[in-house]
Amino acid sequence: MKNIASLLSIALFGSLLTSCSFFTPQQETDPKAQQQAAQPAQPVNPHPPGSYAAFKWANYPNTTRTWRNEALLAAGNPSNTKVTIDLSTQRGFLFVNDQVAMDYRISSGRSTHKTPTGTFRITEKIKDKRSNLYGKILNSSGTVINGDADSRKDKVPAGGKFLGAPMPYWMRLTNYGIGMHQGYVSRKYASHGCIRTHASAVPTVFAKTKVGTPVLVQD
Repeated sequence: MKNIASLLSIALFGSLLTSCSFFTPQQETDPKAQQQAAQPAQPVNPHPPGSYAAFKWANYPNTTRTWRNEALLAAGNPSNTKVTIDLSTQRGFLFVNDQVAMDYRISSGRSTHKTPTGTFRITEKIKDKRSNLYGKILNSSGTVINGDADSRKDKVPAGGKFLGAPMPYWMRLTNYGIGMHQGYVSRKYASHGCIRTHASAVPTVFAKTKVGTPVLVQD
């Protein structure tokens, strides 16, 4: 009798195992609900919303978003600011009284046109500027025939013209054409040596600096 009872218990336990499910009745008939239930819970940012720590907690430094300390920026002016560019993380930092007031995405020079490192000062500021070195070459009918032209090397056909690349919010750092300006920043190491600065940040950097503001560019 004990053997029969044991066999019945094993059979009953096995049937329960084969019929048990980890899903609710709704999830049993809803593949999408099953997929959601099977996914691990996403980690929750433990830092206060809007804080610098919260900004740097996820997808940093690869985010193209800009972090701003509005109270600190309001206190910033061209006499108490400085800029640091970190080439290894492709991030720029505007400091107000030695505190980070803004952290933003940049794109520096690619391998054939590396951005120089060192300590510089802004020597020129032009809000609306075009490059006299890099841009496009158009033929006489206005069609672009070279979209990545170098005015020193590439020939302009008869009736055509060279159109320099736009470089809004230009802030010169060297006497050989390297500076900070607004540009396309979704890829790393994409420029001809300049420091392309995200559109969400560059107007503020331009407004809060002056000719003479120190800029540290580091690896």
